[in-house]
Amino acid sequence: MSGLYPLRLSVTAKPLVFGGHALARRLGKRGIPDWSVAETWECSDVPGAQSAVVDGPLAGRSLRQVVTEYPAELMGAGWSGDRFPVLTKFIDASGALPVHLHADDEAARRLEGQPNGKTEAWHILEAAPGATALCGVKKGVTSDRLRAALEAQDFDAVLRRLPVRAGETVYVPGGTPHSFGPDTLVYEIEQTSDIQQHAMRWNMEDGSPVGDAEFAANLDMLMRQADLDSRPDFTPGLRIPVGDGVERVFLCAGPYFALERWRAAAEEPLRHSFATAQILSNAGAPVRVRTGGWSEELGRAETLVLPASCGDVEIGGPADVLFGYLPDLDRDVRGPLLDAGYPRRLIDALGPAAGGAPGRAGRGP
Repeated sequence: MSGLYPLRLSVTAKPLVFGGHALARRLGKRGIPDWSVAETWECSDVPGAQSAVVDGPLAGRSLRQVVTEYPAELMGAGWSGDRFPVLTKFIDASGALPVHLHADDEAARRLEGQPNGKTEAWHILEAAPGATALCGVKKGVTSDRLRAALEAQDFDAVLRRLPVRAGETVYVPGGTPHSFGPDTLVYEIEQTSDIQQHAMRWNMEDGSPVGDAEFAANLDMLMRQADLDSRPDFTPGLRIPVGDGVERVFLCAGPYFALERWRAAAEEPLRHSFATAQILSNAGAPVRVRTGGWSEELGRAETLVLPASCGDVEIGGPADVLFGYLPDLDRDVRGPLLDAGYPRRLIDALGPAAGGAPGRAGRGP
């Protein structure tokens, strides 16, 4: 290993109106405030909510400082960029999220003055029977009809309502109007950004009303960014057995991020090799994580960033963990799945398969 080591990061807790107490009481997350929490930002380089290293020689440094000082060691050989490119969150949708969208890259630069948009994916950890999500505009809905329905707050008239099941994942491109909840727990992975446009008459921070002029301005901007043709669907992921008692599931993959879920039985440790930084989040009971000469416990709903220079990790079973990362799509996703016998059409369903250059190793975000 280099001077870098597995990084424990500070977590930002967001007290938004749709949250509750499920992150602590159901996922077992510790160290968060004892009030309603909607989101915990586990790995973030978003201005105003930047994670910082909390232990070891780099304690106190922001994630931005680490990626600036150790770009190749953290992200992989040849990588360049000015910030950590992937954001991850646990989300407690005890209530329904507001209907909103995030700009894609082009709209973010043209309309928001931001360097990139915010494509995201939701992996469902828990969902009550009958839980649903709104995701994408119904086929045939025109821009005028969408605007009129949003003004009337008649969302089901124009947006697709999808069933939500634990274990499934949906890749949501920028520009897609969406919402999920209530009674849903989600692990979200996305581009590093906090841009968003809302279609609600209330503020998600405190539930206060949005005035008519502000609401109209919000809808104006949302309609300029909306993609009426984006209709993503949930998928169960693609499974690959890894030794006895270890399962690797590719949940989603595209140019901006990939997400995998690994499970190991008690008898078999989980071993994973990698060439780019891994955001390791624990979806199960506490586990022992080892890489090089480093070994520590990772508790329930806790997160580590494993630098690329670590190269591999071993996690003792039983284990149920998530790996999020910026992929080289051919090396990290397509290659293993094609070798396992999956056809290209199923691999493509994990997320955009074409135009992988933004997320390939050696390229900046």
